[in-house]
Amino acid sequence: MFKVTPNPPKDGHKSRVEKLEEQRLEDATNRALDYYLKPKPGSPPQPDKDQLFIVSPHIDTETLLANASEDLLSISTIAADLADDIDESRRCVALAISRMADGVQLLVERALDHLETQGMAATGAEG
Repeated sequence: MFKVTPNPPKDGHKSRVEKLEEQRLEDATNRALDYYLKPKPGSPPQPDKDQLFIVSPHIDTETLLANASEDLLSISTIAADLADDIDESRRCVALAISRMADGVQLLVERALDHLETQGMAATGAEG
């Protein structure tokens, strides 16, 4: 027999027991997925009690070097700008700071290049 009207929608109401069982199943699924797909990192080193600031131990080396490079560029720019505003011996000090920051930035950039080439070699990619 052909039915002209569709079935009425199912009642969205669930009993407390059904909701609890559904939540338990979802929790168990999330725990299983987290166990296999989100490995727990090693415990971070305990910071010194007298230490005011720390760098998060979970940040990768490339990110640390990239941020160091940007900070060194900022230091160099500030020192060079300051050197334009002062005279004589203080100007020499400001220029020395700028040049030292430039040199260290070159070292950091070279370290980033080494990381990149090691990463490419490890994945077998060509650059």
